[in-house]
Amino acid sequence: MKFPSNTLFLPLLLVFCLSATAQSQKQHKAIIEDLNSIKPGQGRVTVFEDKAISEVLGRSMAPPRTVYSTGDGSVQYVKMRGFKIQVFSGNNQRTSKNEAYYKQGLINTSFPGQETVVTFDSPFWRLRAGNFKSREDAAAVLDDMRKTFPAFGKEMYIVIDEVKIPVDQLQE
Repeated sequence: MKFPSNTLFLPLLLVFCLSATAQSQKQHKAIIEDLNSIKPGQGRVTVFEDKAISEVLGRSMAPPRTVYSTGDGSVQYVKMRGFKIQVFSGNNQRTSKNEAYYKQGLINTSFPGQETVVTFDSPFWRLRAGNFKSREDAAAVLDDMRKTFPAFGKEMYIVIDEVKIPVDQLQE
């Protein structure tokens, strides 16, 4: 018996698994409805499903996210994996700290809507800007930053980091 090649077999297996998951949720409701329906000459079956069970089925099993608030309570946000723009990274003991804070001031002036954070993870001083859910959003701001600061251009790039996303932007 000859098996299909991996290039065809793996995508077909993936499609099958995804459709089976979606189908199982539909089948559960169909089975309950079918059992509860009246069928002449076959008797009657009544299934009582606890409300807690019906609420669990089809729901994401991911743990709920913790919601944080800013100091003044004006913005609620969640921390999640996302993207930031690394504006600066240096390990020169004499100049890197000052350069990171200097560039932070420039970014804050030109892009006041973007949060900036200077961190020290020995031996590196880093400046990262923004909180983005998608790489595309980060890339758009990165293009603007490169136009505003052409001297920083080759040094700036997108990194994966923990970001703070406002709760009202999670549903978008």
